[in-house]
Amino acid sequence: MTNGKMKITAVIPAGGSGRRMQSGEAKQYLLLRGIPLLVHTLRAFQESPVIGDIVLVVPAADVDRIQSDIVDAFAMTKIRRVVAGGKERQDSVRNGIAVLSADCAIVIIHDAARPFVSPALIEKAANGAMQEGAVAVGVRVRDTVKQCEGEGRVIETLDREQIWMAQTPQAFRRATIVAAHQKAQEDNFYGTDDAVLVERMGIPVRMIEGIPDNIKITTTEDLAWAEYRLSTRKL
Repeated sequence: MTNGKMKITAVIPAGGSGRRMQSGEAKQYLLLRGIPLLVHTLRAFQESPVIGDIVLVVPAADVDRIQSDIVDAFAMTKIRRVVAGGKERQDSVRNGIAVLSADCAIVIIHDAARPFVSPALIEKAANGAMQEGAVAVGVRVRDTVKQCEGEGRVIETLDREQIWMAQTPQAFRRATIVAAHQKAQEDNFYGTDDAVLVERMGIPVRMIEGIPDNIKITTTEDLAWAEYRLSTRKL
Protein backbone atom coordinates (compact mmCIF):
# COMPACT_ATOMS: atom_id res chain seq x y z
CA MET A 1 0.00 0.00 0.00
CA THR A 2 1.25 3.47 -0.84
CA ASN A 3 0.06 7.01 -0.37
CA GLY A 4 0.47 8.45 -3.86
CA LYS A 5 3.85 7.03 -4.88
CA MET A 6 5.30 6.97 -1.37
CA LYS A 7 5.36 3.67 0.48
CA ILE A 8 4.80 4.14 4.21
CA THR A 9 6.14 1.69 6.78
CA ALA A 10 5.34 1.60 10.48
CA VAL A 11 8.11 0.63 12.90
CA ILE A 12 6.64 -0.49 16.23
CA PRO A 13 9.13 -0.95 19.08
CA ALA A 14 7.60 -3.36 21.61
CA GLY A 15 10.35 -3.98 24.10
CA GLY A 16 8.76 -2.69 27.31
CA SER A 17 8.97 -4.57 30.60
CA GLY A 18 6.41 -5.20 33.32
CA ARG A 19 8.53 -3.52 36.01
CA ARG A 20 6.22 -0.60 36.80
CA MET A 21 3.22 -2.87 36.30
CA GLN A 22 4.60 -5.15 39.02
CA SER A 23 3.98 -7.97 36.59
CA GLY A 24 6.14 -10.82 35.44
CA GLU A 25 4.76 -10.26 31.94
CA ALA A 26 5.94 -7.44 29.67
CA LYS A 27 3.27 -4.75 29.49
CA GLN A 28 2.69 -5.09 25.75
CA TYR A 29 1.45 -8.66 26.32
CA LEU A 30 -0.92 -7.86 29.19
CA LEU A 31 -4.58 -8.38 28.37
CA LEU A 32 -6.81 -5.43 27.67
CA ARG A 33 -10.44 -6.46 27.32
CA GLY A 34 -9.19 -10.01 26.84
CA ILE A 35 -6.77 -9.15 24.02
CA PRO A 36 -3.03 -8.39 24.32
CA LEU A 37 -2.40 -4.66 24.55
CA LEU A 38 0.00 -4.95 21.61
CA VAL A 39 -2.78 -6.25 19.38
CA HIS A 40 -4.93 -3.17 20.02
CA THR A 41 -2.03 -1.01 18.86
CA LEU A 42 -1.22 -3.13 15.83
CA ARG A 43 -4.84 -3.21 14.66
CA ALA A 44 -4.84 0.55 14.10
CA PHE A 45 -1.89 0.17 11.71
CA GLN A 46 -3.33 -2.98 10.14
CA GLU A 47 -6.54 -1.07 9.40
CA SER A 48 -4.87 2.13 8.22
CA PRO A 49 -5.18 2.54 4.45
CA VAL A 50 -1.91 4.48 4.25
CA ILE A 51 0.30 1.85 5.87
CA GLY A 52 2.05 -0.46 3.44
CA ASP A 53 3.76 -2.73 5.94
CA ILE A 54 4.82 -3.00 9.57
CA VAL A 55 8.13 -3.86 11.17
CA LEU A 56 7.59 -5.08 14.71
CA VAL A 57 10.59 -4.97 17.06
CA VAL A 58 10.50 -7.21 20.13
CA PRO A 59 12.96 -8.73 22.62
CA ALA A 60 15.11 -11.38 20.93
CA ALA A 61 13.67 -14.14 23.12
CA ASP A 62 10.12 -13.27 22.00
CA VAL A 63 10.50 -13.29 18.21
CA ASP A 64 9.11 -16.80 17.66
CA ARG A 65 6.37 -16.34 20.24
CA ILE A 66 5.21 -13.09 18.67
CA GLN A 67 5.10 -14.62 15.21
CA SER A 68 2.78 -17.39 16.36
CA ASP A 69 0.79 -15.77 19.17
CA ILE A 70 0.32 -12.30 17.71
CA VAL A 71 1.06 -12.12 13.97
CA ASP A 72 -0.51 -15.45 12.99
CA ALA A 73 -3.16 -15.70 15.70
CA PHE A 74 -4.60 -12.24 15.00
CA ALA A 75 -4.02 -12.21 11.22
CA MET A 76 -1.67 -9.22 11.20
CA THR A 77 -1.01 -9.49 7.49
CA LYS A 78 0.84 -6.18 7.20
CA ILE A 79 3.64 -7.26 9.54
CA ARG A 80 6.47 -7.93 7.12
CA ARG A 81 9.20 -8.53 9.69
CA VAL A 82 9.48 -9.33 13.38
CA VAL A 83 13.00 -8.39 14.43
CA ALA A 84 14.99 -8.51 17.64
CA GLY A 85 15.37 -5.27 19.53
CA GLY A 86 18.32 -3.80 21.37
CA LYS A 87 19.21 -2.73 24.88
CA GLU A 88 17.37 0.61 24.70
CA ARG A 89 14.29 1.74 22.79
CA GLN A 90 16.49 3.77 20.45
CA ASP A 91 18.55 0.68 19.62
CA SER A 92 15.34 -1.21 18.86
CA VAL A 93 14.05 1.49 16.52
CA ARG A 94 17.39 1.52 14.72
CA ASN A 95 17.16 -2.27 14.27
CA GLY A 96 13.69 -1.81 12.78
CA ILE A 97 14.83 0.92 10.41
CA ALA A 98 17.69 -1.29 9.26
CA VAL A 99 15.27 -3.79 7.64
CA LEU A 100 13.01 -1.36 5.79
CA SER A 101 12.18 -2.41 2.26
CA ALA A 102 14.01 -0.59 -0.53
CA ASP A 103 10.86 1.21 -1.68
CA CYS A 104 9.92 2.65 1.73
CA ALA A 105 9.83 6.47 1.62
CA ILE A 106 8.08 7.44 4.87
CA VAL A 107 8.67 5.87 8.29
CA ILE A 108 6.12 6.11 11.09
CA ILE A 109 7.42 5.17 14.54
CA HIS A 110 4.90 4.38 17.27
CA ASP A 111 5.14 3.04 20.81
CA ALA A 112 3.55 -0.39 21.19
CA ALA A 113 2.12 0.67 24.56
CA ARG A 114 -0.09 3.40 23.04
CA PRO A 115 -3.18 1.34 22.06
CA PHE A 116 -5.51 4.29 21.45
CA VAL A 117 -3.81 5.52 18.30
CA SER A 118 -6.32 5.70 15.46
CA PRO A 119 -6.05 5.14 11.70
CA ALA A 120 -7.05 8.80 11.26
CA LEU A 121 -4.16 9.97 13.46
CA ILE A 122 -1.76 7.68 11.60
CA GLU A 123 -2.83 9.18 8.28
CA LYS A 124 -2.48 12.69 9.70
CA ALA A 125 1.11 11.92 10.75
CA ALA A 126 1.92 10.34 7.38
CA ASN A 127 0.58 13.34 5.47
CA GLY A 128 2.54 15.64 7.75
CA ALA A 129 5.79 13.81 7.04
CA MET A 130 5.21 13.96 3.31
CA GLN A 131 4.66 17.71 3.48
CA GLU A 132 7.10 18.74 6.24
CA GLY A 133 9.68 15.95 6.33
CA ALA A 134 9.47 15.35 10.08
CA VAL A 135 6.47 15.52 12.40
CA ALA A 136 5.58 14.52 15.94
CA VAL A 137 2.10 14.08 17.33
CA GLY A 138 1.44 15.81 20.63
CA VAL A 139 -1.06 17.64 22.81
CA ARG A 140 -0.87 21.16 24.11
CA VAL A 141 -0.25 21.65 27.83
CA ARG A 142 -3.33 22.91 29.65
CA ASP A 143 -1.84 23.61 33.08
CA THR A 144 0.61 26.30 34.09
CA VAL A 145 4.17 24.99 33.71
CA LYS A 146 6.96 26.04 36.06
CA GLN A 147 10.66 25.33 35.68
CA CYS A 148 12.24 24.59 39.04
CA GLU A 149 15.70 23.92 40.43
CA GLY A 150 16.60 20.69 42.21
CA GLU A 151 15.07 21.69 45.56
CA GLY A 152 11.82 22.75 43.98
CA ARG A 153 12.31 26.53 43.92
CA VAL A 154 10.69 28.10 40.87
CA ILE A 155 13.12 29.50 38.35
CA GLU A 156 10.63 30.53 35.71
CA THR A 157 6.99 30.17 34.71
CA LEU A 158 7.00 28.98 31.12
CA ASP A 159 4.64 30.12 28.41
CA ARG A 160 2.28 27.17 28.15
CA GLU A 161 1.18 28.30 24.69
CA GLN A 162 4.59 27.10 23.49
CA ILE A 163 4.66 23.80 25.44
CA TRP A 164 3.52 20.50 24.00
CA MET A 165 3.48 16.97 25.44
CA ALA A 166 5.00 14.78 22.74
CA GLN A 167 3.42 11.44 21.88
CA THR A 168 3.75 8.99 19.03
CA PRO A 169 3.29 8.38 16.15
CA GLN A 170 6.22 10.36 14.87
CA ALA A 171 6.75 10.31 11.13
CA PHE A 172 9.76 11.10 8.96
CA ARG A 173 11.10 10.89 5.47
CA ARG A 174 13.20 7.76 5.41
CA ALA A 175 16.51 9.44 4.61
CA THR A 176 16.02 11.89 7.48
CA ILE A 177 15.37 9.35 10.23
CA VAL A 178 18.07 6.96 8.98
CA ALA A 179 20.65 9.76 9.05
CA ALA A 180 19.48 10.92 12.48
CA HIS A 181 19.86 7.45 13.99
CA GLN A 182 23.25 6.97 12.37
CA LYS A 183 24.47 10.30 13.76
CA ALA A 184 23.16 9.49 17.24
CA GLN A 185 24.92 6.11 17.16
CA GLU A 186 28.20 7.72 16.09
CA ASP A 187 27.92 10.27 18.90
CA ASN A 188 26.72 7.73 21.48
CA PHE A 189 23.72 10.01 22.03
CA TYR A 190 20.46 8.66 23.43
CA GLY A 191 17.29 10.73 23.29
CA THR A 192 13.89 10.27 24.83
CA ASP A 193 12.17 10.04 21.45
CA ASP A 194 13.06 9.86 17.77
CA ALA A 195 12.20 13.48 17.03
CA VAL A 196 15.04 14.75 19.23
CA LEU A 197 17.53 12.83 17.07
CA VAL A 198 16.28 14.78 14.07
CA GLU A 199 16.20 18.08 15.97
CA ARG A 200 19.87 17.79 16.99
CA MET A 201 20.79 17.66 13.30
CA GLY A 202 19.22 21.06 12.81
CA ILE A 203 16.23 19.68 10.92
CA PRO A 204 12.89 21.25 11.95
CA VAL A 205 10.21 18.96 13.38
CA ARG A 206 6.58 20.06 13.10
CA MET A 207 4.21 19.33 16.00
CA ILE A 208 0.74 18.26 14.97
CA GLU A 209 -2.30 17.99 17.21
CA GLY A 210 -2.92 14.54 18.63
CA ILE A 211 -5.63 13.20 20.94
CA PRO A 212 -5.61 13.18 24.76
CA ASP A 213 -6.58 9.48 24.88
CA ASN A 214 -3.36 8.48 23.12
CA ILE A 215 -1.56 7.79 26.39
CA LYS A 216 1.31 5.39 26.96
CA ILE A 217 0.29 2.50 29.20
CA THR A 218 2.94 2.45 31.91
CA THR A 219 1.29 1.69 35.26
CA THR A 220 -1.50 -0.50 36.60
CA GLU A 221 -3.59 2.68 36.89
CA ASP A 222 -3.08 3.34 33.17
CA LEU A 223 -4.19 -0.21 32.37
CA ALA A 224 -7.33 0.17 34.51
CA TRP A 225 -8.13 3.47 32.76
CA ALA A 226 -7.64 1.81 29.37
CA GLU A 227 -10.04 -0.99 30.33
CA TYR A 228 -12.65 1.59 31.31
CA ARG A 229 -12.05 3.65 28.17
CA LEU A 230 -12.53 0.65 25.91
CA SER A 231 -15.70 -0.32 27.77
CA THR A 232 -17.24 3.09 27.01
CA ARG A 233 -16.31 3.19 23.34
CA LYS A 234 -19.22 3.29 20.93
CA LEU A 235 -19.35 0.28 18.65
